[in-house]
Amino acid sequence: MTTVDRSERYQQGWQMLQTIDGEAGERVIDSLQAIAPDLARYIIEFPFGDIYTRPGLDLKSREIATIASLTSLGNAQPQLKVHIHAALNVGCTAQEIVEVVMQMAVYAGFPAALNGISVVKQVFAERQISLPEA
Repeated sequence: MTTVDRSERYQQGWQMLQTIDGEAGERVIDSLQAIAPDLARYIIEFPFGDIYTRPGLDLKSREIATIASLTSLGNAQPQLKVHIHAALNVGCTAQEIVEVVMQMAVYAGFPAALNGISVVKQVFAERQISLPEA
């Protein structure tokens, strides 16, 4: 395994964060600078610099997995919102996002899926996306 120095990890992570989350990701990082700048750096370096840049899954698949996971947690609505935007940024359709959240009703329960769908509605309204028909 090749190791990447800290500055290269950070640069890779920052570029990936911008590709996936755009301004929403930058706002998250900026909000941490005054209170926990190391946490901001860790977010850039590890998930975005190390994990999202790995081969094996495309960004769309990674965001589908992330939406499923955050929905299943049931208590991560701000992060879910960022990643629904990200999924749309990397090519997920509105229908795919709704289906992923609905699938979580089976594995995480209806309350988690309902919380997730509420966030989906917020993001779709912000982006003026019509809700997919059943």
